[in-house]
Amino acid sequence: QVQLVESGGGLVQPGGSLRLSCAASRFALDYFAIGWFRQAPGKEREGVSSISSSDDSTNYADSMKGRVTISRDNAKNTVYLQMNSLKPEDTAVYYCNAKLSLNDYWGQGTQVTVSS
Repeated sequence: QVQLVESGGGLVQPGGSLRLSCAASRFALDYFAIGWFRQAPGKEREGVSSISSSDDSTNYADSMKGRVTISRDNAKNTVYLQMNSLKPEDTAVYYCNAKLSLNDYWGQGTQVTVSS
């Protein structure tokens, strides 16, 4: 079964860092455009970052520019989101999405809580 699994979330103090992972099973992530999204309680899901399949060009939400880096490890079939200088407003469930033509896969999400 095709699957995306996020991991790496947790509780971190303001100013701390986390690295989220998005691992794929039964399909190769390197052919897909990958996006990270987040959804905070009572808010709509929003895009955080993305990386293209063609040239690995990246995009970042203004709210997280300079604090996050998206990257791929094709050998591990995994995409990462390194998040630094985390703020309480970054608290949300973080999801990864893999998209190629009509193929559109979502993971189950990983909780990130930024609190002292």
